[in-house]
Amino acid sequence: MIGNELQKKKRPVEIAVSSLLFISAAISIFITIGIVSILAKESFLFFGNPEVSLKEFFFSAKWQPMIKEFGVLPLLNATITTSSIAMLVATPLGIGVAIYLSEYASERVRSILKPVLEILAGIPTVVYGYFALTFMTPLLRTLFGRDTVEVYNTASAGIVMGILILPLITSMVEDALGAVPDSLREGAFGLGATKLETSTQIVLPAAFSGIAAAFIVGLSRAIGETMIVALAAGAGPNFTLNPFKAAETMTGYIVRISGGDIGYDTMDYNSIFALGLLLFLFTLVLNIISRIVVHKYQEVYE
Repeated sequence: MIGNELQKKKRPVEIAVSSLLFISAAISIFITIGIVSILAKESFLFFGNPEVSLKEFFFSAKWQPMIKEFGVLPLLNATITTSSIAMLVATPLGIGVAIYLSEYASERVRSILKPVLEILAGIPTVVYGYFALTFMTPLLRTLFGRDTVEVYNTASAGIVMGILILPLITSMVEDALGAVPDSLREGAFGLGATKLETSTQIVLPAAFSGIAAAFIVGLSRAIGETMIVALAAGAGPNFTLNPFKAAETMTGYIVRISGGDIGYDTMDYNSIFALGLLLFLFTLVLNIISRIVVHKYQEVYE
């Protein structure tokens, strides 16, 4: 009787909480639908223009919508370059830091390193952009020569983006390593494996699904980064494979054009939403790949 009375008293509270959670989830879904609807609607004005060809959009290397050149390859190439450099910096560093925090670090060291990483994650991206422009670029110009490295370049932007993504990858990889049961470690130690062998040959492969998910999430974050590339990578489309040259990314172009004095329903204005839709599709594909990888390689321990 007492248990039934307590359950009846809790029911209104539980109903209110579950309703609030449902409303929160529904709001997030409606927001996503609204964003996609706006992107699709405005992008249709761009792609529906008879002067825009999908073949030219995806395969041409000239992007100047104002003079009717609609090849997205220069912006796409710069986006891939900066994101690749960022992942080359963030992935090995993030995995290394995560292994150290999970397998080697004492509680005292963890209490120091974790807040430092959280500070890195909390720094505004505009500060990272100025850091890339005023510190990383002069450093690269000192190392490789002022004639080789331009003032604005994708290398400095990519390296600093890697620093930005480092806390995200470290946190996700550490969680994945922490989910590996201690029985695997104890079994490896029982067979005579060293700490390093256990960490790299037992724990790391067992956490592969989480590490792969961390990599894809970090790549999505890099592709969508705006202020660093807008400040440090350069303005103006430039199809180049040289990371020491200036080149504009898709997000950098969106910032430059949206911050300028452009009229509504012009080709420049509509091109912003076309690029936004392309970025959304990239992120969507990466998230789908992430879910497939996690589902395929996830280990289930009892």
